Amino acid sequence: MRDQKPEHTGSLARRMMLIAAGWITILLLVGGVALDRTITNLLQNNLDERLNYILTAMVGSAEIDSYGDVWFNRVLGDQRFLVPNSGLYWQINGSDQEPFPSNSLWDRTLELRGDHSKVEPVYYNSEQFQGEELRIVERSVRIPGSDSDWTFAVAADRAELEAEIADIRSILFWSFVILGLGLILLAWLQVYYGLSPLRRVRRAIQRMRGGDEHRLTEPLPYEVQPMVAELNALLAHSEKQAEEARMHAGNLAHALKTPLTVLVNAATARDPKLSNLVHRETRVMQRQVEHHLARARAVGRRATGLSRAEVWPSAESVLRAVTRLYENTRFDLDGNKAARVAIERQDLDEILGNLIENAAKYGGGSVFVTVDANRDDPDFCDIWVEDDGLGIPEADRIRIFDRGARLDTGKPGTGLGLAIVRDVAEIYGGKAELRESEDLGGLLVILRLPRSKATRDR
Repeated sequence: MRDQKPEHTGSLARRMMLIAAGWITILLLVGGVALDRTITNLLQNNLDERLNYILTAMVGSAEIDSYGDVWFNRVLGDQRFLVPNSGLYWQINGSDQEPFPSNSLWDRTLELRGDHSKVEPVYYNSEQFQGEELRIVERSVRIPGSDSDWTFAVAADRAELEAEIADIRSILFWSFVILGLGLILLAWLQVYYGLSPLRRVRRAIQRMRGGDEHRLTEPLPYEVQPMVAELNALLAHSEKQAEEARMHAGNLAHALKTPLTVLVNAATARDPKLSNLVHRETRVMQRQVEHHLARARAVGRRATGLSRAEVWPSAESVLRAVTRLYENTRFDLDGNKAARVAIERQDLDEILGNLIENAAKYGGGSVFVTVDANRDDPDFCDIWVEDDGLGIPEADRIRIFDRGARLDTGKPGTGLGLAIVRDVAEIYGGKAELRESEDLGGLLVILRLPRSKATRDR
């Protein structure tokens, strides 16, 4: 069956390019519109200033003759006023007087508004001439020697202005198109170069899958390095789990080899005590299998990182079960009822069961269990299990944790209880140590387990 490709949410590079292209387009559009309006207003203001300059010159050179008509004491300099339909015109209107137009108007007359103050000139657009859109500036003044107001006006065809605006807009459009394409190309180069470390990581993983490498050792940018460090840690964790699995399989095979050899030899020799041997050796094999299964379960649960258990209910449950087996033993439970540890409840039950059952089996009739004996430690929870037995000599306290090690061979057992406790505790980041009980005089087992995160954060 072919491996199915994992689902994805699209290309990261495509997302970055779409965002960059969108912002570039928006900014260029806004900038282009603003620049177009600015240049258009500048050209419009420039035309208005030129018209106002001519208007001021007309007002300054205008006089009233003896007949009451307006005349200029000097000729206006622009020759277009003399050419019919040249696109530049002036006209003077007076009350009770015929309009006085420039030669460029020929047989046409400007229709002026005249509804404005005498202080400032008035600018406006007009389409009164067919085929010409005019820009007109007019102003009402009173000429010395006249009793009435006169309206002076200068008009210019906007065709030249519109042509200039069209040329500038064309230049702006193509300039912004080229600028936009250039910016998008730069954004693509930035995305391509910025994501190149991820492609290098992918190629390195391909080499690792091919067996050429075992770790990501290539120098990478600061932002990618934490991901690489986590990936290397994950690889190391996987290798450690694989090595632990191989070691457990080898240990289990070695542990089962001796009982199987004993059974095979007894069966071959037709030993009359074969049934007793089968019973005894199968119990040993069963305990070995349980031991290694407990380790395997603990390793698998530890990998999730979400293990959490309450110590007090687990201890109560174990004590109820052990009390039925050792009815003449007195059990006491004390300590912090709210203590929580970062371990699965099933594994906590198993290691507490081993410790409490051993204390009842090898003690003198009293077992004390103290939960969270050292509350000052914010990271670890200490669980004490004490008995009033003979204890274990200090020289044997390390060896007793080995699989199959037993000091009292007169009582039934496989010597795996403390080994299971040590192995499971170490898998979760804890430990177990043996001391002498100051209160009862027997053995004190200190089980140290990491507190759950919820407890540490309180």
